[in-house]
Order: sequence, then structure tokens, then C-alpha cells
Amino acid sequence: MQELSTRLEQLNIESKALADKLKLEQKQQRILKLEDTMQAPDFWSDSDSAQVISQQHSDLSSFVEFWKTLPEKITELTELVSSNTDHSPETEKYLEQQVRELESAYSQNRLTVMMSGKHDASNAIFAIHAGAGGTDAQDWAEMLLRQYLRYAETHNLKTEILDQSRGSEAGIKSVTVHVKGPYAYGLLKSEAGVHRLVRQSPFNPAHTRETSFALLELIPELEETGSLKLDPKDLEIEANTSSGAGGQSVNTTYSAIRITHKPTGIRVSIQNERSQHQNKEVAMKILLSKLQALEDEKLAKEKKELRGEFKSAEWGNQIRSYVLHPYKMVKDHRTDYEESDPDSVLDGNIDSFVEKYLEAQIK
Repeated sequence: MQELSTRLEQLNIESKALADKLKLEQKQQRILKLEDTMQAPDFWSDSDSAQVISQQHSDLSSFVEFWKTLPEKITELTELVSSNTDHSPETEKYLEQQVRELESAYSQNRLTVMMSGKHDASNAIFAIHAGAGGTDAQDWAEMLLRQYLRYAETHNLKTEILDQSRGSEAGIKSVTVHVKGPYAYGLLKSEAGVHRLVRQSPFNPAHTRETSFALLELIPELEETGSLKLDPKDLEIEANTSSGAGGQSVNTTYSAIRITHKPTGIRVSIQNERSQHQNKEVAMKILLSKLQALEDEKLAKEKKELRGEFKSAEWGNQIRSYVLHPYKMVKDHRTDYEESDPDSVLDGNIDSFVEKYLEAQIK
């Protein structure tokens, strides 16, 4: 029982320390505005927009409700533990379960508190590109894709592969994935950067030790706004025969879309949908998000240069290393956090890496 009391006391201390970052009053005002919108007679005329707003309202309401009632829950559970005189295994098991469930709920909501960036609550689009290392790097890129698809699945995020270029022997040269769900961008923003793999190569007879690199790019999904609009004159739109899987009709129609933004040279290719219209719509969203990311990056660089902190991002400046040989370790070079079970990490269990990164951002 003493251990449970100590855990509840620690939970109480940590939750109070987060009080200033919760901004519950602002969130409550946002809830009221969403409710006004939802009460409009034509609210459901646009079902897609209505579903997004309804989900935002539900997520915010759950968040506010949890943090408002947490102190009372901790107090009630602490009193229950301290007053317990029945030391039977059944009672102790019940109390342990109650504390564990409260800790788990706290951990999930604490993660949301740490994701307070401008686009953290948005859907996300990420791309993985094989780097130096030939076939090994292409295989490594596919391993990373599997890792993030698994991670998204455990967090109830929906994923859709928008475009993919397979390697000639194995793996993938590049892949673009759309991730939908609450805080998709916030959960994945710790993963943007170069990932390094060290292992014995399965692609040569000697199984020599090889180092491979893959780059993960991440952008939030944005809608066109007044601050950033696309001028049709700046766009070059091409329709091509899709080369992806999906049946004969896909391969014999001009469903693939490639859009080039001429002023910046940014190019987006999509070929996963049967409809050219659907592909164009998705490609425009990705292009818009990339242009916004470019603007944000320019502003960030200007600020860093003024402070004398600017460093150019060079290929090989890995954010994380995955070592499978001669020892086993995964280490994040930004937080120095590491784990000794790379198989688990590559299976999508990256929560601790994500949390350590987010913690470092709010300190």
C-alpha cells in the first residue's frame, strides 16, 4: 500500500506542475465556440467539415473534463488506499489496477499538453527517402515505413500510402504517407530527420557490417487559407498513366497527377487513387503544406541567424541511430535517450522516444 500511496503522491505533484500549461479557460472558450457552430441549422450540410468539428469538440471536452476532475480522483484514490484495512490479494489487485488506470490516463493526457504547437493537432503527411547505402538503404527505408505504420496503428491513426517507388532489388526508394487522426503531426514531429542503421547486410554473401541512412520528411496537412494561396499561373499540372497496383483500370487511365510549383521547383506526385480529381485534390493539399513548411523554415532560419545559432542541415546529421550489430541499441542523439531492444522499436514501440523529445521541447 505504501508504494501505491507514493505513486499517487508523485502523480499529484506532477499534475500540479503542469497546471500553467493546461490553458483550460482558453480551451473552454474554444468548446463554447464549437458548440455555437454545431448548433447552426446548416451545420451538417458539409458532412466532412461537420465531422472534423464534432471530433475537435469531443477531444477538447474530454481533455478539459479529465484535468478538471483529476485532483478529485487522486484525492479519492489516495484516501481509499490509505484507509484500506483489507490486505487480501483481491483488494490489493483492485487498488493496483485503479492506480495504474489513472496513471495511464494521465500519461496520455500529459502527452497532449506537450503538443501545443501551431500544427500539432493537424493530420500529417510524411515521406521516407532511402539515402546512402544502396539496396541496404532501400531496405532500411521500408523497415522505417513498417515501424511508423505500426506506431500509427497503436495510436488509432489512419494511414494511406499516397505514392511509392520500389527498389530494383528490395525495399523502397521513397514513399509518401497520409496520416489522419487527432495530433497526428504532433505525435510524429519527433521523427523528422535522418535515421541511421548499422547492421550485418543481408544483401551480400559476406554479410559485412553496413551503415545505411534514410530521411523522413514531415509536414502538417493544411487547407488553403487567406495567408497562403496557390496562384494557378505558378502551377504545372501533368496527368500520367498510373504505375501503381490496383487493377487494369488504374493502369490504363491517366489517374496519376504530378504538380510542380514553378517559383520554388517543389514537385508533388500522387498515383494511388482511381480518380484523377482525387489525386489532384490530395496533391494540392500536400503542395500547400510544403510551401507553408518552407515559409516557416525561412522564418526559423532568420531568427536563428540573428541569434548566431544557424547551422545548415546536412545529410548524415542523424537524429537517431539503430544499431543491430555488433551490439543492440537505439539512441536518439537529441535527447540521449536510448533503448536496448531495437526489435521492439522497429515494431513501432517508439512512445518513449516521442515523449522524451516532446519533454525536451517544453523545458
